Amino acid sequence: MGRSSLVAFFRTTLPARLLILGLILVLGQAPAANGDTIFLKNGRRIIALSAVEEGDRVKYQTAAGELSLPKSIVDHIERGGAMPDSPDAAAANLAMTPPAIDTNTPIEIGAVHDGGVDRQYLARVDGEARSGSREKNEIAALAHHTAAQFELTHGDMEHALADERSALIFAPENPVILMNVAYLHLRRSEYRVSLDYLERAQRVAPDNPDVAKLSGWAYYGMNKLDQAVAEWERALAIRPDPEVQHALAKAQRDRREEESYRENESSHFTLRYSGGSEPELAREIVRALEAHFSAIESELNFTPPDPIGVILYTQQAFADITRAPGWVGALNDGRIRVPVQGLKSLTPELSRVLKHELTHSFIQQKTHGRAPTWVQEGLAQWMEGKHSSENASLLVQIYDQKLAMRLGELEGSWMGLSGDVAGYAYAWALANIEFIVRADGMGDVERILNHIAAGGSTESAIREVLHNDYDDLMKSTAEYLRKNYLR
Repeated sequence: MGRSSLVAFFRTTLPARLLILGLILVLGQAPAANGDTIFLKNGRRIIALSAVEEGDRVKYQTAAGELSLPKSIVDHIERGGAMPDSPDAAAANLAMTPPAIDTNTPIEIGAVHDGGVDRQYLARVDGEARSGSREKNEIAALAHHTAAQFELTHGDMEHALADERSALIFAPENPVILMNVAYLHLRRSEYRVSLDYLERAQRVAPDNPDVAKLSGWAYYGMNKLDQAVAEWERALAIRPDPEVQHALAKAQRDRREEESYRENESSHFTLRYSGGSEPELAREIVRALEAHFSAIESELNFTPPDPIGVILYTQQAFADITRAPGWVGALNDGRIRVPVQGLKSLTPELSRVLKHELTHSFIQQKTHGRAPTWVQEGLAQWMEGKHSSENASLLVQIYDQKLAMRLGELEGSWMGLSGDVAGYAYAWALANIEFIVRADGMGDVERILNHIAAGGSTESAIREVLHNDYDDLMKSTAEYLRKNYLR
């Protein structure tokens, strides 16, 4: 999600703002997408599209398909919790499921049972595969693939990729495993690497529609719209697929709008802009983006591997293409999309917007798309130069009156929020990031992002780095605001 303009919520008088907040809490404003959360007895959580109890199993739907758990290891299920950001909110999170592979029941149960991966079983089948038997190699490959799918569903991208690569050792020509390795790289915004595996899969299975489906995703992430459209059209010619149809429509809208656009390139950016825009403005924007790139790269100790796409729109084209709520002033869905109608030169405000949106690209790629919205938006605001002085008094009063939304409620998508609620969410996200940075520097932020990237929950990352849980962080943030802005 991108940066909002100043929201009316924080322009109203304090009594009116508190009244509005009270209405918000009563009416229960919620993110656009909801799902179910499965709480395991070992303390872990699984966020699913839906979950049902059937006999002695709990079956749940995820982006990786339907999985199940023994009911004996489940503590309880909460219905209607916040889901991660909408599937098409970023190029790394297109609504596409990984290719399916047939596994027989003994292998599936042997590799994953009782709520976890059986590493002893994997070690045993690995050892048996060293005999060179084709059958034993297939068993080892399928076992590691089953483990990888389980880990993907639980958000453990690092182990999922490691297990899928292990599967590839035992079945180097298996097109589905090649595609699943590519899929995991796509989820991590590593588009060039994914194409290497997809090219290998295409040599083995040239008419497989999933190869074309995932190749289109890779090209879309690399801002190569013509190639993306061609691959998705090829996939649909082989097999109908609503996921591909949705992605193709999105890419075709982009391509139609950008057909007459001019293009500028630099070391880290590919910029397209309407022919009606000022060429000098485009050049100034590229120079500003490169300067911001260096600053963010230094702060987060990370360099995005691929060029970042930037699109400059008229106001109407921005609304038509992004279909974002009216309070959104710019958007980053894998490409930085900014309306610049009427501008002839780079303004300080536009420069801040660009740095804000570019921060999203860094966080998205550094955490492989796992950072929650409050971390994304809080850090993006901090990097653009915002501070909490203007909203500190209101935030402290809301916290003291025990009306504050918990950080867990701000993890999912904000695209379904009204402008008023979004204003509160932005202010509280900034305040928490500001406290973390002021307390012990950007190093803590970097470590939190690294923990999130490794597959842990955001609250566990906070606990590991700051030795606080979400409630402690909110309390510390309120005290920071009180001490620094209310004296």
